[in-house]
Amino acid sequence: MTDNSKLESISDLLRRDVIEMTTEAGSGHPTSCMSCAEVFSVLFFDEMNYDPGDASNPGNDEFVLSKGHSAPIWYASLDRAGAIDEDIDSLRKLDSHLQGHPMPISLEWVEEATGSLGQGLSIATGKALAAKKQDRDYHTYTVLGDSEVSEGQVYEALELASYYDLDNLTAVVDVNRLGQRGETIVGHHMNWYRDRFSSFGWNVEVIDGHSVQEIKNAFENSHASDRPTVILAETVKGKGVSLTEGEQGWHGVPLDEEEMQDAFEELPDPEMPEVKIPQPEEQEKPSFQEKKVDMRTYEQGEVLATRDAYGNALADLAEARSEVLAVDGEVSNSTRSGYIKEDNPDQFVESFIAEQNMISMAQGLSIKGYEVFTSTFSAFISRAHDQIRMAALSEAEITVVGSHAGVSIGQDGASQMGLSDIALFRALRESRVMYPCDGNSARKMVENAHRSGNLDYIRTTRPETEVIYGPEEEFPIGEFKKVEEPEDPDVVLAGAGITVHEALEAREMLEQEGIKAAVVDIYCVKPFNSYNFRRFVESNSGKLVVSEDHYPEGGIGEMLGKELEESNIGMRTLAVDKIPHSGGKQELLENCGIDRKAIKKQALNLVEDN
Repeated sequence: MTDNSKLESISDLLRRDVIEMTTEAGSGHPTSCMSCAEVFSVLFFDEMNYDPGDASNPGNDEFVLSKGHSAPIWYASLDRAGAIDEDIDSLRKLDSHLQGHPMPISLEWVEEATGSLGQGLSIATGKALAAKKQDRDYHTYTVLGDSEVSEGQVYEALELASYYDLDNLTAVVDVNRLGQRGETIVGHHMNWYRDRFSSFGWNVEVIDGHSVQEIKNAFENSHASDRPTVILAETVKGKGVSLTEGEQGWHGVPLDEEEMQDAFEELPDPEMPEVKIPQPEEQEKPSFQEKKVDMRTYEQGEVLATRDAYGNALADLAEARSEVLAVDGEVSNSTRSGYIKEDNPDQFVESFIAEQNMISMAQGLSIKGYEVFTSTFSAFISRAHDQIRMAALSEAEITVVGSHAGVSIGQDGASQMGLSDIALFRALRESRVMYPCDGNSARKMVENAHRSGNLDYIRTTRPETEVIYGPEEEFPIGEFKKVEEPEDPDVVLAGAGITVHEALEAREMLEQEGIKAAVVDIYCVKPFNSYNFRRFVESNSGKLVVSEDHYPEGGIGEMLGKELEESNIGMRTLAVDKIPHSGGKQELLENCGIDRKAIKKQALNLVEDN
C-alpha cells in the first residue's frame, strides 16, 4: 500500500501536469482532469496491478477511460509511472502519440478509442466477462464522467454486468456536478445516483472523491463484494485552483500562460515520490483449442436461407476454434447464431435487446482474445451506429452479422427491414462488406471473416434461396462472380443476395425474347475490384442493370456509379426507393421495383436504346 501523503503529492503533480499540457496545446479539458486527480493517483499508484514496462503483460489489470476528454490525466499518470516515454507537452500535436481523446493506434496502453460518451462501461463489461470465461484474475476498471451517465447505454451495461455477476469489474464515476454548459441532470444528489446504480444490482460506494483514504477504502470494499462495484466519487470540477474550482464556463477551456502561473502559485509542487506500483502475477496469454475446421457444404439445387447457412458455419467454426464467440441481441433463433449453443453453449453470449451495449461489449471481448461474431436484425444495427463507428476507429476485429435484410423479409413491415445497413458499413474506414446469395457463399463469407483482422459485415437474408454454387467454389475478398456468362451477351445483370436470384429469373425471361444476358453476383460490396468489373462489363455489351434490396443512398448501385463514372457503360440501377409496406416476399420485390420483371424491363430499355 502506498502512503496517503505520497498519493496526495502525486495528485498535485497530476494537476500541474494537465494544466501545463493543455495550456501548451491551447485546447483540452484541464478542469475535467483536475476533479479526478486523487482517483487516478490511487488507481495507478496503489490499486491497479500492472507492469509499467510492458503494456501487453497478460497479467495487467484492465483500464478503460470512458470519459475520454480526460485523456491528459491518463497520459500524465502513465508518464509519472514510467510507462511511456513521451513529451507530455506534445499533447494534441500532429506528430504526437498523445491525441486529444484516446486512440489505440497512437499509444500501446490504449486499447479502445473513447470520447463518444457512454461506451466505456460496455467495453469494460466485455473485458471483465472475458476474464470470467477464461478463468483469469485480472480486474477491470473504468472511469466515467457524471454527464455521460445520462446515456442509456450506461444502463444497458449496468444490467448486463449484474446479470453475469461481474464482481471483477469496478466503475468509478467522477461526480463533479458540472457538464459542458452547466450543472448535470443529477448534480451532487449522491443518493439519487446510489438508488439508480443499486437498483441494477451493483455494490455502490459513495465517497469524497478528493479523500485518498476514502478512495482506498472503496476499492477495498469492491474486492470484498460478490457484485460489480460502482464508486460514486463526489468531486469538484477544477479542483485545486481558485480560478476554476467549482466554477462554470471552464469545460474544455485551457488556462492561458498567466493563469497557469497563478495556478502554479496555489498548487503544491512536490518531488515525485518513490512508489512501488503493484505488479501483476505472472500469467500466460489465454490459449484456445484449435482443430481442423470442417464446415457443412451444400449441393447445387438445395434450398436454404443464407441465415441458416451462416448459423451452421458459425457452429462448425466454433467446434474447431474455442476462441470463436457468438454475441447476439436476443434474436439468435432468427439470426441463427443460436445454432452454436447446441454443442458449444459456453461460446454464446446473450446480450439481450440492447444493441449499443452489445457492440461495445463485443469490442471488449475481442480485445481480450475472442473472435466475436455479433448478430441481430440488420435493421437494428443502425441503433448502434456510433458504437460501430468507434469500434472502427479502434481498429476492432469483430464480425457483425445482420439478418432479415431488405424488403424480402416480407410481412413484418418497414420497421424490421434493413435497408440502410450497407451504407452504414461502407462508410466506415477499413471495413469489409459481404453479401452472400446462397448457402455455399454464406459459408465462405464466414471463412473470409475468420481471423481476418478486420471489422467485417455479413448481410444475410430471411427467405430460402437455391444453392447455385458448388461446394468448392471460392469467393476472394474484393471480387465478384460471373454466374452466367454467355458468348456476346446483350446486357449484364448484376445483383447481390436475393437479387442475384431475381437476375437469374430475368435472364431466362430475356432469353425467351432473344436477348442474351450475363449475370454477376456482387458478393463483396467493399472492397470491390472495380477495374476488373469495368473491363468485364465493357467487353460484354457495355450495358448494365443493377438491382439491390437496399435504399439507393449508399448502396451497391451508388458504389458502382461512382466507380464507373468515367466509363462509357450504360447503367440502370434499381433499388428500394420508397417506404415499403407489409406483404409477401415476391409482392414486395415487385412493388419496390427490384424484382425479375423490373430487371427485365430495364434490360430491354437499355438494349432497345442502342
